[in-house]
Amino acid sequence: MRFADRFAREFKDAVTPRAALLVIGVLALQLLFIASYVGALHSPKPKDVPFGVVGPTAAVAQQTEQQLAKLPGSPLDPRVVADAATAKRQIMDRKIDGALVLNPRGTTDTLLVASGGGTVLATALENLAGEIDATQQRTVRPVDVAPASPKDFDGLSAFYLVVGWCVGGYLCASIMSISAGSRPTSPPRALIRLGTMALVAIAGGIGGSLIIGDSILGALPGSFWGLAGLGALVTFAVGALTLALEELTGIVGIGLAVLVVVVAGNPSAGGAFPLPMLPPFWKAIGPWLPPGAGTWAARSIAYFDGNALTQSLLVLSAWAVAGVAVTLLVSSLRQKKLRTSTAP
Repeated sequence: MRFADRFAREFKDAVTPRAALLVIGVLALQLLFIASYVGALHSPKPKDVPFGVVGPTAAVAQQTEQQLAKLPGSPLDPRVVADAATAKRQIMDRKIDGALVLNPRGTTDTLLVASGGGTVLATALENLAGEIDATQQRTVRPVDVAPASPKDFDGLSAFYLVVGWCVGGYLCASIMSISAGSRPTSPPRALIRLGTMALVAIAGGIGGSLIIGDSILGALPGSFWGLAGLGALVTFAVGALTLALEELTGIVGIGLAVLVVVVAGNPSAGGAFPLPMLPPFWKAIGPWLPPGAGTWAARSIAYFDGNALTQSLLVLSAWAVAGVAVTLLVSSLRQKKLRTSTAP
């Protein structure tokens, strides 16, 4: 047999059509990973940042609002706020990300920011406000109303905490499926996997909250059980999603879960750069994916007195419920089809 024929036969045995398709899928996932991360994070800039303006009079405040709205590139989405106390409350409620309080008795204005929501954004607002005031021979004094923990560098701890929970979710679901075949053969087995996933999620939520809190690292303040509960929900939502995708597509479901959670979810989560600094596509999808919903909720618990949690918790719950429903439905339909095909 000629060498070329032997090589062709060995190659055919080594690389089956199914393996070739999986390799092509991995290559596509790799390129999408690069495109998503670089596309989202290569040129961050503030865009339409919700921003309050407090003036000594309504006329002055409205004039300043109009000036800020006309800034090149539209970095701010300004709106007049009644007073400084209202501006602080709206920042803590996560309705705005900063506010400029004009000083009627001097040339030093106050800029309210919240580094707990992302230090990069707070710094960007400080720089922008400083440039604006400098053109009018004024200065700005920043006041951080929700400061990030000194041990929370660049406000990234909440993001990395959620990423860890997400990784635990899809890895646990993947291992359970791969270890006994890519698809469960019955609803009871699907229920067992979902139950196991719930137990892992609870343990992971408590463990993550313990590590990140005052007991060990002290990187995030906030309610221990609030973060633990969030961690359990994030982990279970991602795990249930992965199990559902594996039910639908077999082992390909693992790649699809990575596509949703890692490729699309992580760069759009507002971790490295808060949502107002991301390009439109990533800014739009971020809050609706588990990493983004989890990061927003973790920061709300840690720095904003647990405010503005409803949407994020509903998003995570929807992923969890949908994952459970699809997993059980597909396994039930498969078993019903199997019984029909084997019936005499």
